[in-house]
Amino acid sequence: MNKASVKSKPAKASRSPVVRKAVSRQVSGNSEPINTVKLATVTVAEVTMRAPPLRAHRFRVGQTVLYTSSPISRPGASGTYKVVKLLPSDGDDYQYRIKNTGEAFERVAKESQLELDH
Repeated sequence: MNKASVKSKPAKASRSPVVRKAVSRQVSGNSEPINTVKLATVTVAEVTMRAPPLRAHRFRVGQTVLYTSSPISRPGASGTYKVVKLLPSDGDDYQYRIKNTGEAFERVAKESQLELDH
């Protein structure tokens, strides 16, 4: 290939940074930039008033509870269990990790499946 057959690209014009000014508009006699954002001031008390109240777990770790399994899962699993760990909610129900002394594993139960063992 010779140099005559190779076309060179024209050099790009260097671009200088463009300084933009906020365009002002007249709003009932006041000059206000178009791109301004107005923020509302909200206190902590207002936020806590608007937020729904948090519900706490009904049972504590180490507490003995009665577990009633659903008819769909293993009906023979019902009985006395000890709460091992508190878990986050699954929709409307809190969850718990529970353990029966006669089983080698732990289960996860919803709060609606547990009752206090008297």
